[in-house]
Amino acid sequence: MSKETILEEIKGMSVLELNDLVKAIEEEFGVTAAAPVAAGGAVAAVEEEQSEFDVILTGAGASKINVIKIVREITGLGLKEAKDLVDNAPKAIKEKVSKEEAEATKAKLEEAGAAVEVK
Repeated sequence: MSKETILEEIKGMSVLELNDLVKAIEEEFGVTAAAPVAAGGAVAAVEEEQSEFDVILTGAGASKINVIKIVREITGLGLKEAKDLVDNAPKAIKEKVSKEEAEATKAKLEEAGAAVEVK
């Protein structure tokens, strides 16, 4: 049988017959024919697991000086730049970093008393 012959047979099937065929193929080969579909019939992009995260300082808390020290340590900024970043929160401390690095950065900042968000 050629592909053309198979396609001609499929064209002649009703919706119920096609549904049964799809189920039989899924069972026979251990696959799924389900695909996400957006409005208008276009195939939607499959959402990938997030691999890059941003660490955002949302507030300095009560220990502003300690937070500035940690921001300097993490970013390598000078004292004035780190202070400006902390004073103008919410601001991104690190962008497009791995989940592990984002969590470690968040932990350091929270330990110093800062309010931090990972996106």
